[in-house]
Amino acid sequence: MNFKVGDEVVVITGSDKGKKGKIIKTLKDENKVVVEGVHVVKKHERATAQSTGGIIEVEAPISASNVMIIDPKTKKRTRIGHTTDNKTNKKIRIAKKSNEKLD
Repeated sequence: MNFKVGDEVVVITGSDKGKKGKIIKTLKDENKVVVEGVHVVKKHERATAQSTGGIIEVEAPISASNVMIIDPKTKKRTRIGHTTDNKTNKKIRIAKKSNEKLD
């Protein structure tokens, strides 16, 4: 999976198509991501000594294939590519449309 926490993404399919948000959490084993404000579900929570309980809204994971990263230069969705940095010889992520560094 090419996504990291804090990446700005847009949903490309599903009921939340077109919504933008930041990645809160990545679930690499399941190939899913949790995006801020996207795929909000209601969760029933039991009252405990620390909380009152009730119905709360939380973001549920969505498949990583349903989101695309937003290009920092053009502000449009793009694919992620990889290349090596000439100075440090480390692998870096780039936006395919503008060749901008993503990290």
